[in-house]
Amino acid sequence: MCRSIKRLRNPGQPAATPEEISAAALQFVRKISGYHHPSEANRESFDAAIAEISAVSQRLLESIGNRGRNQDRSPGRDQGRNPGRSSDAVRTQFDAPPPRD
Repeated sequence: MCRSIKRLRNPGQPAATPEEISAAALQFVRKISGYHHPSEANRESFDAAIAEISAVSQRLLESIGNRGRNQDRSPGRDQGRNPGRSSDAVRTQFDAPPPRD
């Protein structure tokens, strides 16, 4: 993924504003077209692409809702799924393996 294109939201966060969606659509169109500023001859196509991508992005964000990390995380909710491993303990590939009994 392109490093300059910013993530609009993380799971559990409020949806992006229309201005943020439009700015992201502009970034996307610039990346796809290869032009930072369109010529006058291409201005209409450039603006139409931004509007269409903004509309599609808004529908996507509305359809996926606000599911994610800020859902109910009351104590005991995830007990029993993986006993012996707490939800805040995360191993990476660089951690030592757990001791064997």
